[in-house]
Amino acid sequence: MSSATRRAFGAGAFLFAALVLAGCGQSASTSSGASGSSPNGRNPDELVLAGVPSENAQSLQQAYQPMITMLERETGKKIRFQNATSYSAVIEAQRTGKVDIAMYGPFSFVTALNSGVKATPVAAQTTTKGATPGYHSYGITRAGSGINSIADYKGKKVCFVDPNSTSGFLYPSAALLNAGIDPDKDITPVMTGGHDASALAVLHGQCDAGFAEDSMIDTTLPAKGQLKPGELNVIWKSEVIAGSPVAISDDLDPELKSKIAVALQTKANVDYFNSTGICTPACSAADDAGDWGYSKVDNSFYDGVRKVCDITKAKQCSGQS
Repeated sequence: MSSATRRAFGAGAFLFAALVLAGCGQSASTSSGASGSSPNGRNPDELVLAGVPSENAQSLQQAYQPMITMLERETGKKIRFQNATSYSAVIEAQRTGKVDIAMYGPFSFVTALNSGVKATPVAAQTTTKGATPGYHSYGITRAGSGINSIADYKGKKVCFVDPNSTSGFLYPSAALLNAGIDPDKDITPVMTGGHDASALAVLHGQCDAGFAEDSMIDTTLPAKGQLKPGELNVIWKSEVIAGSPVAISDDLDPELKSKIAVALQTKANVDYFNSTGICTPACSAADDAGDWGYSKVDNSFYDGVRKVCDITKAKQCSGQS
């Protein structure tokens, strides 16, 4: 994609990420009390976990506290949580060694690897126990808007989430192209910064139409009383998108990486949190998106995202802003 809006947003996000992270002080690899590197890799006393909220939540760390507690028990390390400002901030943080464990979206993970981040995906968000990690992107409009299909987006003001968002930008861009709409020329794009912000902007008439992840429309906003049945119409639904991954920095000690991976794959879920007393009272979700937990994945699991990158030719796919 080559629109001036997205170029400016991407460049600004990376600059802001650098400024924010510069203010955080020590990097993950040089944090206080770090025990340095083993012959096989880094083995610090403190690990930094970073994530981006799926909505404009102020309590992201609270949502991930059960996972943090579990990881501290399993690794014997202190886990410091970093609430990132954007997907770009997570990418930049892991690339510069300020983050050891990163919570990515599928698109931002592919972008991270293509931009030089050395990390391995080990687990992905899973909606329900036993399910394949995955979700959908929705195309949404207000009821009575007269917009009934993706083709009707042409000439409209359209809300997206973030230039590095899978369900809030990449897959929607592919859908627009498939409908004969050039996202650079045939619509007016608006980057809202959050799935909730995109949906609410459409609801309140700030955009004619937009895109957001399925859980935001189906469960999160209705549960908060911010969206009532029938107020938004879902006029497009993507194919299944590979679930959002957790990626571990490759320069960590292999034994430590294995401990983290196994813990995320087998114990980062509400069943384990509740059975071991990590959640008191019992918790109903393992993250801020309302998921049951995490399941094992590998790099090839995200080949579907790479195929959509080929369709859209988005600069972000290659790690460019």
